[in-house]
Amino acid sequence: MSERGAVVAAAMATPVGTAPFRGEYLAAVEEPGPAGVAWDADGTITYAGPAEQLPSEPSVGSPDRGCLVPGFVDCHTHLPFVGWRADEFEARLQGATYRDLHGREGGIFRSSRMLHEASDDEVLDFCRPLLAEMAASGTTALELKTGYGLSVEQELRQARLARRLAEEAPQTCSVTLLACHAVPPDMDREAWVSLACDELIPLTGEERLADQVDIYVEDIAFSLDDLERVAEAAATAGLPLRVHADQLGPTGAAAAAVRIGSRSADHLNHCGPEGVEALGHAPATAAVLLPASTFFLRAGSPPVADLRAAAAPVAIATDFNPGTSPVSSMSLAVALASTLYGMPPLESLTSVTANPAWVLGLDDRLGILRPGLRADVVLLDAPSFAQVAYRPGHDPVAGVWIAGEPVVVK
Repeated sequence: MSERGAVVAAAMATPVGTAPFRGEYLAAVEEPGPAGVAWDADGTITYAGPAEQLPSEPSVGSPDRGCLVPGFVDCHTHLPFVGWRADEFEARLQGATYRDLHGREGGIFRSSRMLHEASDDEVLDFCRPLLAEMAASGTTALELKTGYGLSVEQELRQARLARRLAEEAPQTCSVTLLACHAVPPDMDREAWVSLACDELIPLTGEERLADQVDIYVEDIAFSLDDLERVAEAAATAGLPLRVHADQLGPTGAAAAAVRIGSRSADHLNHCGPEGVEALGHAPATAAVLLPASTFFLRAGSPPVADLRAAAAPVAIATDFNPGTSPVSSMSLAVALASTLYGMPPLESLTSVTANPAWVLGLDDRLGILRPGLRADVVLLDAPSFAQVAYRPGHDPVAGVWIAGEPVVVK
Protein backbone atom coordinates (compact mmCIF):
# COMPACT_ATOMS: atom_id res chain seq x y z
CA MET A 1 0.00 0.00 0.00
CA SER A 2 1.41 3.40 -0.92
CA GLU A 3 2.28 5.99 1.68
CA ARG A 4 -0.37 8.61 2.37
CA GLY A 5 1.71 11.03 4.39
CA ALA A 6 5.11 11.72 5.88
CA VAL A 7 6.68 14.25 8.22
CA VAL A 8 10.32 15.05 8.84
CA ALA A 9 12.21 16.83 11.63
CA ALA A 10 15.72 17.36 12.93
CA ALA A 11 15.29 14.66 15.60
CA MET A 12 12.94 11.94 16.84
CA ALA A 13 12.34 10.47 20.30
CA THR A 14 10.27 7.36 20.92
CA PRO A 15 10.19 4.42 23.32
CA VAL A 16 11.74 1.29 21.84
CA GLY A 17 10.57 -2.13 22.96
CA THR A 18 7.42 -3.41 24.61
CA ALA A 19 5.32 -1.65 27.26
CA PRO A 20 5.22 -1.33 30.16
CA PHE A 21 8.68 0.17 30.39
CA ARG A 22 10.46 0.32 33.75
CA GLY A 23 13.88 0.97 35.26
CA GLU A 24 16.61 1.70 32.74
CA TYR A 25 14.18 0.93 29.91
CA LEU A 26 11.93 3.83 30.93
CA ALA A 27 14.14 6.35 29.11
CA ALA A 28 13.08 6.79 25.51
CA VAL A 29 15.59 6.64 22.67
CA GLU A 30 16.39 9.86 20.83
CA GLU A 31 17.45 9.63 17.21
CA PRO A 32 19.79 12.54 16.39
CA GLY A 33 20.01 13.86 12.88
CA PRO A 34 17.08 14.28 10.49
CA ALA A 35 14.34 11.72 11.13
CA GLY A 36 10.96 11.02 9.62
CA VAL A 37 7.70 9.09 9.97
CA ALA A 38 5.55 7.84 7.08
CA TRP A 39 2.11 6.23 7.12
CA ASP A 40 -0.26 4.57 4.69
CA ALA A 41 -3.85 5.23 3.66
CA ASP A 42 -5.13 3.38 6.75
CA GLY A 43 -3.22 5.71 9.06
CA THR A 44 -0.72 3.00 10.01
CA ILE A 45 2.97 3.80 10.38
CA THR A 46 5.04 2.23 7.60
CA TYR A 47 8.37 3.80 8.50
CA ALA A 48 10.02 5.60 11.43
CA GLY A 49 13.73 6.34 11.30
CA PRO A 50 16.41 8.34 9.49
CA ALA A 51 14.92 10.88 7.10
CA GLU A 52 17.21 9.82 4.27
CA GLN A 53 15.38 6.48 4.09
CA LEU A 54 11.84 7.87 4.09
CA PRO A 55 9.84 5.99 1.42
CA SER A 56 8.11 9.18 0.25
CA GLU A 57 8.70 12.91 0.19
CA PRO A 58 7.55 14.57 3.43
CA SER A 59 4.76 17.08 3.01
CA VAL A 60 5.40 18.71 6.39
CA GLY A 61 8.41 19.56 8.50
CA SER A 62 12.04 20.39 7.98
CA PRO A 63 15.19 18.30 8.49
CA ASP A 64 16.75 21.34 10.13
CA ARG A 65 14.39 21.84 13.07
CA GLY A 66 11.84 20.23 15.36
CA CYS A 67 11.48 16.86 17.05
CA LEU A 68 9.03 14.02 16.34
CA VAL A 69 7.46 12.10 19.26
CA PRO A 70 4.48 9.76 19.67
CA GLY A 71 1.13 11.36 20.44
CA PHE A 72 0.51 11.91 24.14
CA VAL A 73 -1.78 9.47 25.98
CA ASP A 74 -3.61 10.92 29.00
CA CYS A 75 -4.64 7.93 31.09
CA HIS A 76 -6.31 9.78 33.99
CA THR A 77 -8.94 12.47 33.41
CA HIS A 78 -12.37 13.16 34.87
CA LEU A 79 -14.11 14.17 31.64
CA PRO A 80 -17.01 14.41 31.00
CA PHE A 81 -17.89 17.12 33.50
CA VAL A 82 -19.71 20.44 33.29
CA GLY A 83 -18.85 23.69 35.07
CA TRP A 84 -15.78 25.02 36.89
CA ARG A 85 -14.99 25.52 40.58
CA ALA A 86 -12.65 28.51 40.65
CA ASP A 87 -14.09 29.76 43.93
CA GLU A 88 -12.91 26.56 45.61
CA PHE A 89 -9.40 27.35 44.38
CA GLU A 90 -9.68 30.76 46.01
CA ALA A 91 -10.99 29.15 49.21
CA ARG A 92 -7.94 26.88 49.36
CA LEU A 93 -5.68 29.91 48.95
CA GLN A 94 -7.38 31.31 52.06
CA GLY A 95 -6.73 28.17 54.07
CA ALA A 96 -9.51 25.71 53.24
CA THR A 97 -8.39 22.16 52.53
CA TYR A 98 -9.59 19.53 50.08
CA ARG A 99 -11.19 17.74 53.03
CA ASP A 100 -12.91 20.94 54.20
CA LEU A 101 -14.53 21.56 50.81
CA HIS A 102 -15.51 17.91 50.42
CA GLY A 103 -17.18 17.99 53.83
CA ARG A 104 -19.15 21.12 52.94
CA GLU A 105 -20.81 19.43 49.97
CA GLY A 106 -18.26 21.00 47.66
CA GLY A 107 -15.75 19.17 45.50
CA ILE A 108 -17.07 15.95 44.01
CA PHE A 109 -20.57 16.60 45.35
CA ARG A 110 -20.71 20.01 43.70
CA SER A 111 -19.63 18.66 40.33
CA SER A 112 -22.24 15.94 40.77
CA ARG A 113 -24.97 18.53 41.28
CA MET A 114 -23.85 20.48 38.22
CA LEU A 115 -23.90 17.30 36.15
CA HIS A 116 -27.40 16.42 37.37
CA GLU A 117 -28.71 19.92 36.60
CA ALA A 118 -27.28 20.07 33.07
CA SER A 119 -28.90 18.52 30.01
CA ASP A 120 -27.01 15.99 27.90
CA ASP A 121 -26.47 18.62 25.23
CA GLU A 122 -25.13 21.10 27.76
CA VAL A 123 -22.61 18.55 29.05
CA LEU A 124 -21.49 17.64 25.54
CA ASP A 125 -21.26 21.28 24.46
CA PHE A 126 -19.08 22.01 27.49
CA CYS A 127 -16.74 19.08 26.85
CA ARG A 128 -16.26 19.26 23.08
CA PRO A 129 -13.96 22.31 23.10
CA LEU A 130 -11.98 20.77 25.96
CA LEU A 131 -11.30 17.65 23.89
CA ALA A 132 -10.33 19.88 20.96
CA GLU A 133 -7.99 21.81 23.26
CA MET A 134 -6.36 18.55 24.34
CA ALA A 135 -5.95 17.37 20.74
CA ALA A 136 -4.36 20.67 19.73
CA SER A 137 -1.83 20.30 22.57
CA GLY A 138 -0.78 16.83 21.43
CA THR A 139 -3.09 14.47 23.32
CA THR A 140 -4.06 11.83 20.76
CA ALA A 141 -5.61 9.29 23.17
CA LEU A 142 -7.15 9.66 26.60
CA GLU A 143 -9.32 8.27 29.34
CA LEU A 144 -12.85 9.52 30.01
CA LYS A 145 -14.19 8.76 33.48
CA THR A 146 -17.49 8.72 35.36
CA GLY A 147 -17.72 9.40 39.09
CA TYR A 148 -19.88 12.52 39.26
CA GLY A 149 -23.13 10.61 38.82
CA LEU A 150 -23.36 9.26 42.39
CA SER A 151 -26.38 7.11 41.53
CA VAL A 152 -26.82 4.11 39.28
CA GLU A 153 -28.92 6.09 36.81
CA GLN A 154 -26.59 9.09 36.67
CA GLU A 155 -23.40 7.01 36.51
CA LEU A 156 -24.83 5.13 33.54
CA ARG A 157 -25.84 8.45 32.01
CA GLN A 158 -22.31 9.83 32.45
CA ALA A 159 -20.84 6.68 30.89
CA ARG A 160 -23.18 7.02 27.89
CA LEU A 161 -22.16 10.68 27.52
CA ALA A 162 -18.53 9.56 27.61
CA ARG A 163 -19.22 7.05 24.84
CA ARG A 164 -20.87 9.78 22.76
CA LEU A 165 -17.83 12.00 23.20
CA ALA A 166 -15.57 9.09 22.28
CA GLU A 167 -17.49 8.56 19.04
CA GLU A 168 -17.12 12.24 18.10
CA ALA A 169 -13.56 12.95 19.19
CA PRO A 170 -10.60 12.56 16.85
CA GLN A 171 -8.71 10.92 19.73
CA THR A 172 -9.02 7.32 20.86
CA CYS A 173 -11.01 7.49 24.10
CA SER A 174 -11.20 4.76 26.73
CA VAL A 175 -14.05 4.97 29.26
CA THR A 176 -13.59 4.15 32.95
CA LEU A 177 -16.46 3.61 35.38
CA LEU A 178 -15.39 5.32 38.61
CA ALA A 179 -18.04 3.34 40.43
CA CYS A 180 -16.91 4.45 43.89
CA HIS A 181 -15.78 8.09 43.84
CA ALA A 182 -17.75 9.45 46.77
CA VAL A 183 -20.57 8.16 48.96
CA PRO A 184 -23.87 9.62 47.71
CA PRO A 185 -25.32 12.11 50.24
CA ASP A 186 -28.49 10.06 50.80
CA MET A 187 -26.75 6.69 51.36
CA ASP A 188 -24.24 5.08 53.66
CA ARG A 189 -20.99 3.71 52.31
CA GLU A 190 -21.78 0.01 52.56
CA ALA A 191 -25.14 0.43 50.84
CA TRP A 192 -23.56 2.31 47.93
CA VAL A 193 -20.76 -0.22 47.53
CA SER A 194 -23.35 -3.01 47.42
CA LEU A 195 -25.39 -1.13 44.82
CA ALA A 196 -22.28 -0.40 42.75
CA CYS A 197 -21.15 -4.03 42.84
CA ASP A 198 -24.55 -5.69 42.44
CA GLU A 199 -26.13 -3.36 39.86
CA LEU A 200 -23.94 -0.59 38.46
CA ILE A 201 -20.83 -2.55 37.49
CA PRO A 202 -22.77 -5.51 36.02
CA LEU A 203 -25.02 -3.18 33.99
CA THR A 204 -22.00 -1.27 32.71
CA GLY A 205 -20.38 -4.50 31.64
CA GLU A 206 -23.52 -5.83 29.95
CA GLU A 207 -24.04 -2.60 27.98
CA ARG A 208 -20.29 -2.24 27.25
CA LEU A 209 -20.37 1.31 28.51
CA ALA A 210 -16.92 1.17 30.11
CA ASP A 211 -13.54 -0.38 29.46
CA GLN A 212 -12.27 -0.28 33.06
CA VAL A 213 -13.54 0.17 36.64
CA ASP A 214 -12.03 2.56 39.18
CA ILE A 215 -12.35 3.20 42.95
CA TYR A 216 -11.17 6.04 45.19
CA VAL A 217 -9.61 4.53 48.32
CA GLU A 218 -9.32 7.19 51.02
CA ASP A 219 -10.54 7.80 54.56
CA ILE A 220 -13.14 10.24 53.19
CA ALA A 221 -14.19 7.82 50.46
CA PHE A 222 -13.80 4.01 50.34
CA SER A 223 -11.88 1.33 52.19
CA LEU A 224 -9.58 -1.55 51.31
CA ASP A 225 -12.48 -3.92 51.99
CA ASP A 226 -14.54 -1.93 49.48
CA LEU A 227 -11.66 -2.25 47.02
CA GLU A 228 -11.80 -6.04 47.34
CA ARG A 229 -15.54 -6.04 46.62
CA VAL A 230 -15.24 -3.70 43.63
CA ALA A 231 -12.34 -5.73 42.26
CA GLU A 232 -14.41 -8.91 42.43
CA ALA A 233 -17.39 -7.24 40.70
CA ALA A 234 -15.13 -5.79 38.00
CA ALA A 235 -13.51 -9.18 37.37
CA THR A 236 -16.93 -10.82 37.10
CA ALA A 237 -17.93 -8.16 34.55
CA GLY A 238 -14.69 -8.76 32.63
CA LEU A 239 -13.38 -5.23 33.24
CA PRO A 240 -9.83 -4.32 34.34
CA LEU A 241 -9.43 -2.42 37.61
CA ARG A 242 -7.91 1.00 38.38
CA VAL A 243 -7.32 2.45 41.87
CA HIS A 244 -7.03 6.00 43.23
CA ALA A 245 -4.40 5.22 45.87
CA ASP A 246 -2.70 7.00 48.78
CA GLN A 247 -3.53 10.53 47.66
CA LEU A 248 -4.52 12.28 50.91
CA GLY A 249 -2.96 9.84 53.34
CA PRO A 250 -1.32 6.40 53.60
CA THR A 251 -4.07 3.83 53.08
CA GLY A 252 -2.12 0.83 51.82
CA ALA A 253 -4.09 1.05 48.57
CA ALA A 254 -1.02 0.92 46.31
CA ALA A 255 0.14 -2.40 47.71
CA ALA A 256 -3.44 -3.69 47.64
CA ALA A 257 -3.79 -2.61 44.01
CA VAL A 258 -0.73 -4.67 43.10
CA ARG A 259 -1.96 -7.68 45.05
CA ILE A 260 -5.33 -7.59 43.30
CA GLY A 261 -3.76 -7.08 39.87
CA SER A 262 -5.08 -3.57 39.24
CA ARG A 263 -3.95 -1.99 35.99
CA SER A 264 -2.74 1.06 37.91
CA ALA A 265 -2.39 2.80 41.24
CA ASP A 266 -2.90 6.54 40.72
CA HIS A 267 -1.79 9.64 42.70
CA LEU A 268 0.50 7.93 45.31
CA ASN A 269 1.36 11.15 47.19
CA HIS A 270 1.47 9.18 50.45
CA CYS A 271 2.62 5.83 49.11
CA GLY A 272 4.82 4.14 51.68
CA PRO A 273 7.76 1.72 51.35
CA GLU A 274 5.47 -1.31 51.13
CA GLY A 275 3.62 0.24 48.21
CA VAL A 276 6.86 1.25 46.48
CA GLU A 277 8.25 -2.26 46.81
CA ALA A 278 5.02 -3.80 45.55
CA LEU A 279 4.90 -1.51 42.52
CA GLY A 280 8.56 -2.23 41.82
CA HIS A 281 7.78 -5.94 41.53
CA ALA A 282 4.32 -5.54 40.01
CA PRO A 283 3.84 -7.57 36.83
CA ALA A 284 0.66 -5.74 35.85
CA THR A 285 0.30 -2.48 37.82
CA ALA A 286 1.62 0.93 36.77
CA ALA A 287 2.30 3.87 39.07
CA VAL A 288 0.31 6.75 37.56
CA LEU A 289 1.67 10.12 38.70
CA LEU A 290 -0.50 13.25 38.60
CA PRO A 291 1.85 16.21 39.10
CA ALA A 292 -0.70 18.88 38.12
CA SER A 293 -2.95 17.96 41.05
CA THR A 294 0.10 17.88 43.36
CA PHE A 295 0.95 21.38 42.15
CA PHE A 296 -2.60 22.69 42.28
CA LEU A 297 -3.29 21.33 45.79
CA ARG A 298 0.22 22.28 46.99
CA ALA A 299 0.50 18.71 48.22
CA GLY A 300 3.53 16.63 49.12
CA SER A 301 5.12 14.74 46.24
CA PRO A 302 4.95 10.97 45.81
CA PRO A 303 8.16 8.98 46.41
CA VAL A 304 9.02 9.21 42.72
CA ALA A 305 12.77 8.65 43.12
CA ASP A 306 12.03 5.48 45.10
CA LEU A 307 9.50 4.30 42.53
CA ARG A 308 12.01 4.84 39.73
CA ALA A 309 14.76 3.11 41.70
CA ALA A 310 12.44 0.18 42.39
CA ALA A 311 11.80 -0.13 38.63
CA ALA A 312 8.07 0.52 38.89
CA PRO A 313 6.33 1.12 35.53
CA VAL A 314 5.56 4.86 35.61
CA ALA A 315 2.92 6.85 33.73
CA ILE A 316 2.11 10.56 33.93
CA ALA A 317 -1.37 12.03 33.40
CA THR A 318 -3.14 15.36 33.90
CA ASP A 319 -5.97 14.35 36.30
CA PHE A 320 -7.97 16.93 34.31
CA ASN A 321 -10.96 17.89 36.48
CA PRO A 322 -12.73 21.09 37.56
CA GLY A 323 -11.67 21.05 41.20
CA THR A 324 -8.14 19.82 41.81
CA SER A 325 -6.46 19.85 38.40
CA PRO A 326 -8.06 22.08 35.75
CA VAL A 327 -5.08 21.26 33.52
CA SER A 328 -5.56 19.69 30.09
CA SER A 329 -1.98 20.00 28.78
CA MET A 330 0.28 16.96 28.87
CA SER A 331 3.23 19.26 28.10
CA LEU A 332 2.57 21.11 31.35
CA ALA A 333 2.23 17.79 33.18
CA VAL A 334 5.66 16.82 31.86
CA ALA A 335 7.17 20.12 33.02
CA LEU A 336 5.63 19.72 36.47
CA ALA A 337 6.82 16.11 36.71
CA SER A 338 10.36 17.29 36.04
CA THR A 339 10.24 20.26 38.41
CA LEU A 340 8.25 18.71 41.27
CA TYR A 341 9.23 15.07 40.96
CA GLY A 342 12.69 15.19 39.38
CA MET A 343 11.61 13.11 36.38
CA PRO A 344 14.18 13.17 33.55
CA PRO A 345 12.57 14.37 30.30
CA LEU A 346 13.09 11.16 28.31
CA GLU A 347 11.60 9.07 31.12
CA SER A 348 8.67 11.50 31.13
CA LEU A 349 8.23 10.97 27.39
CA THR A 350 7.76 7.22 27.85
CA SER A 351 5.49 8.02 30.80
CA VAL A 352 3.13 10.10 28.63
CA THR A 353 3.14 7.80 25.59
CA ALA A 354 3.83 4.06 25.72
CA ASN A 355 3.20 3.37 29.40
CA PRO A 356 -0.16 5.15 29.66
CA ALA A 357 -1.20 3.44 26.43
CA TRP A 358 -0.50 0.17 28.24
CA VAL A 359 -2.56 1.32 31.25
CA LEU A 360 -5.55 1.89 28.94
CA GLY A 361 -5.00 -1.37 27.06
CA LEU A 362 -4.10 0.48 23.87
CA ASP A 363 -0.41 -0.41 23.61
CA ASP A 364 -1.02 -2.77 20.69
CA ARG A 365 -2.21 0.22 18.66
CA LEU A 366 -0.38 3.36 19.75
CA GLY A 367 2.14 4.99 22.06
CA ILE A 368 5.32 4.27 20.04
CA LEU A 369 6.54 5.44 16.64
CA ARG A 370 6.94 2.01 15.07
CA PRO A 371 5.75 0.42 11.81
CA GLY A 372 2.45 -1.36 12.31
CA LEU A 373 1.16 1.01 15.00
CA ARG A 374 -1.20 3.90 14.44
CA ALA A 375 0.22 7.14 13.09
CA ASP A 376 -0.39 9.27 16.16
CA VAL A 377 2.47 11.75 15.73
CA VAL A 378 3.39 15.04 17.37
CA LEU A 379 5.86 17.48 15.82
CA LEU A 380 7.50 19.72 18.44
CA ASP A 381 9.00 23.12 17.70
CA ALA A 382 12.00 22.11 19.78
CA PRO A 383 15.42 20.54 19.17
CA SER A 384 14.67 17.77 21.68
CA PHE A 385 11.92 16.58 24.02
CA ALA A 386 13.84 18.08 26.97
CA GLN A 387 12.63 21.52 25.81
CA VAL A 388 9.07 20.55 26.82
CA ALA A 389 10.11 20.17 30.46
CA TYR A 390 12.41 23.20 30.27
CA ARG A 391 9.78 25.70 29.05
CA PRO A 392 6.55 25.31 31.06
CA GLY A 393 3.81 27.55 29.71
CA HIS A 394 5.15 27.46 26.17
CA ASP A 395 3.06 25.50 23.67
CA PRO A 396 5.68 23.29 21.99
CA VAL A 397 3.32 21.61 19.52
CA ALA A 398 3.82 22.48 15.86
CA GLY A 399 1.82 19.59 14.40
CA VAL A 400 -0.49 16.76 15.47
CA TRP A 401 -1.64 13.78 13.40
CA ILE A 402 -4.09 11.16 14.64
CA ALA A 403 -4.20 8.00 12.55
CA GLY A 404 -2.42 10.05 9.89
CA GLU A 405 -5.11 12.74 9.82
CA PRO A 406 -3.84 16.27 10.54
CA VAL A 407 -5.38 17.82 13.63
CA VAL A 408 -2.98 20.74 13.97
CA VAL A 409 -0.29 21.86 11.53
CA LYS A 410 1.20 25.23 12.37
